Amino acid sequence: MTAHLLHSAARSDLAARIGDVFFSEPLFDALPDVVFFIKDRGGRYVVVNQTLARRCGMKDKAGLLGKTANEVFAAPLGQRFQAQDQQVLDAGIQIEDQLELHLYPNRDPGWCLTQKRPLRDAHGAIVGLAGVSRDLAMADHKNPAYHKVADAVRLIHEKYGETLTLPQLARTAHMSVAQIERYFERIFHLTPRQMIIKTRLEAASRLLAGDDSVSDIAQACGYADHSAFTRQFRATVGVTPSEYRLLLREA
Repeated sequence: MTAHLLHSAARSDLAARIGDVFFSEPLFDALPDVVFFIKDRGGRYVVVNQTLARRCGMKDKAGLLGKTANEVFAAPLGQRFQAQDQQVLDAGIQIEDQLELHLYPNRDPGWCLTQKRPLRDAHGAIVGLAGVSRDLAMADHKNPAYHKVADAVRLIHEKYGETLTLPQLARTAHMSVAQIERYFERIFHLTPRQMIIKTRLEAASRLLAGDDSVSDIAQACGYADHSAFTRQFRATVGVTPSEYRLLLREA
């Protein structure tokens, strides 16, 4: 029997012996920077970890169970999260490292990388979904590799309002395109393009707390026009810039 078949047999045997298929829940409770959840075919929370409960402003996980994202998160964010769930549940789409800006209960923004996978039964039918969302903390500047990309990061933070290309960032860091992509993902868990988006939208979210027009903010943050800015903002944050401004003012 080949190693692959031995592994497959061992995997099937272990799966049949496990008494609780949700054994991973307490493991994810121990990860304060990772949200974990499992939802049923209707998009209702079946398993969550404590980090998600805290992110939603709840003391206990029980307050989430049986509810959909639309019932947990304020509109229009909840509607956006639920629509994303339906893509996974209805079409089997996998969400891969989706950069998202979340608003926490105190209205402070927080950046996350989200992944969602459909859950299938023995016949291949979709019966639910599982997902994780990892908080993006600042990179460790003591990381030995950080100094290699520091000039490129500095360029992004200083020139985010201008057109920045991957070859330009690579030249600034004295690297090849492949090298700078590899270092960015190792240090920041982001691609260079995601870093540019993150930096631009962080600046935009700060400006939206003031009185500048959305068009002026779009231009200041490197977007060619109002519609391009709105599309990117909505794809990442889940609401339009104007809706985000209202959420901030309702806090």
